[in-house]
Amino acid sequence: MRGKFITLEGIDGAGKSTHLAWLAECFRRRNFAVRVTREPGGTELGEKLRQILLDPKNTMHAETETILMFAARREHLAAVIEPALANGEWVVCDRFTDATFAYQGGGRGVNWDRLLHLESWVHRAVQPDLTLLFDVTPEVARERASSARRADRFEQEQEEFFARVRAAYLRRARENAARIRVIDASQGISQIQRQLSEIADALGR
Repeated sequence: MRGKFITLEGIDGAGKSTHLAWLAECFRRRNFAVRVTREPGGTELGEKLRQILLDPKNTMHAETETILMFAARREHLAAVIEPALANGEWVVCDRFTDATFAYQGGGRGVNWDRLLHLESWVHRAVQPDLTLLFDVTPEVARERASSARRADRFEQEQEEFFARVRAAYLRRARENAARIRVIDASQGISQIQRQLSEIADALGR
């Protein structure tokens, strides 16, 4: 039986990474085999592209950035996501194509219809069964951002950039309401995890 594909989304500082491991463990406690992965990345090639995309020293055209994201995604799908799903595993992924609509579409201004075309070309047959969008304002996200490491190319962007990213995420949620569930990430961790547990119960039935 095909596994489930769950993606987590949100602007930098929304807290999705905090909940990713916890949610994966929820599924494991329900006796599902779980594969945790991320984008960009997830494969040897994808991780190399991730380094290029996130390195603050690199500058590139917005469409170049977009194409590299989809290139990493195509490899990720072929090498990791599709085989795992076919094997009955539940794939929990930190970001997927919604992030490209948000960051490259909203943040960088890449044409929305062009992104839809790339999405259809790269993974028409594979869409997440559920996407959890952890939503907070850019102001809250900025306060939460870790200062323990150097900010990457995206984290170094200004608040106006993240306002556009958030707006694009919410547009994507409206356009895909059956798949994307918006989580108020300004709540406390225990409140959010209570919601995630209910979601895990419903999805595992």
